[in-house]
Amino acid sequence: MIYLDYAATAPMRECALDAMNDVMRHAWGNPSSIHEEGARAKAVLEDARERIAAILGCRPSEFLFTSGGTESDSTALLSAAEAGRRAGHRHIVTSAIEHHAVLRPLEKLAKNGFDVTELRPDGDGMISTEAVRDAIRQDTCLVSVMTANNETGVLQPVGEIGELCRARGIPFHTDAVQTAGHLPTLPAEIGCDTLAVSAHKFGGPRGAGFLYVRRGAPLTPLLLGGNQERGRRAGTENVAAIAGMTAALEESVHAMQGEAERLTVLRDRLAAGLLAIPRSVLNGHPAKRLPNNVNVSFEGVEGEPLILLLDERGIRASSGAACSAGALEPSHVLTAMGQPPELAVGSLRLTLGPDTDEAAVDLTVEAVRDVVRRLRSQSPDWQAKCEGKKAFLIEN
Repeated sequence: MIYLDYAATAPMRECALDAMNDVMRHAWGNPSSIHEEGARAKAVLEDARERIAAILGCRPSEFLFTSGGTESDSTALLSAAEAGRRAGHRHIVTSAIEHHAVLRPLEKLAKNGFDVTELRPDGDGMISTEAVRDAIRQDTCLVSVMTANNETGVLQPVGEIGELCRARGIPFHTDAVQTAGHLPTLPAEIGCDTLAVSAHKFGGPRGAGFLYVRRGAPLTPLLLGGNQERGRRAGTENVAAIAGMTAALEESVHAMQGEAERLTVLRDRLAAGLLAIPRSVLNGHPAKRLPNNVNVSFEGVEGEPLILLLDERGIRASSGAACSAGALEPSHVLTAMGQPPELAVGSLRLTLGPDTDEAAVDLTVEAVRDVVRRLRSQSPDWQAKCEGKKAFLIEN
């Protein structure tokens, strides 16, 4: 089996499993309890907080543990919106290529009196700082742009956007789910007010994450109940998952530079092999992208059968965001980039990880070539194009 869907979820790291097992055996108490078992769990929780703060370069009080990226995004967006509402500011700037964890809360806000401006990227999938600057108004209460796109892997100029927002006094949120643990993701360098992270993208457990909240930034609790997380997020903390997340993040960050260099070489090898297939195109900027992400569209091929046939050959891949799997609509990211729907439904996202090597890359290229050839041979539309009855969309 060749696993190339790390952007959807990464296999659990052994260090995370060990940390979780240790907590579940020896620190299983409620961290809000004052007896010995509770104190032991509380010590694990606070140790994790200190270690993550050291990685982020922030105060331990400047983030709260959550259930993952979706909760973190919703908390950040709704908090900024509530602060804006109180000040009479109801305008939000975001991008059309955000994860649905951002787009869906903003859709809800739009139905409740907020004006949401969705910026479209250029053909390389980039959101320009100038576009953000031009979209900001007197009543703008929030800008939200992701650090890296989950489908194309394209890196956004969040440092520049953060500097712009700080100069204008506008809260800036970034969904850093795809970069945390893979590339340096420091809130101070980005200049963000809030930043969302999810553990299972770097080998931690699903159901764990955190939200960085700059000191002084507004925060309205999404969950109400107890006074956990200094009253910012109710609910008994999942100490085992938090310990696993912390261990996985530390290990990922420790290996980050060397792994990024190794994966970049493999990424480019994979991209070159796939682009040698006729009528194929790379989606997203060729260099300003995550070191492990390759997203290619093949004319005359639909994503779903492509993924299923690769799965039969033991290659795990994706045609876009995992939470959109099964939907027949073209990728909202690729269509926002200007790609025709016919090509957007035929995209293949391959994301590499610690277990990926040259042999896996070469076997994948061979398998994709065979499957694309098979699917095209069964496509009347492809045959019509080959016979000159219809025009090709891709020129290579």
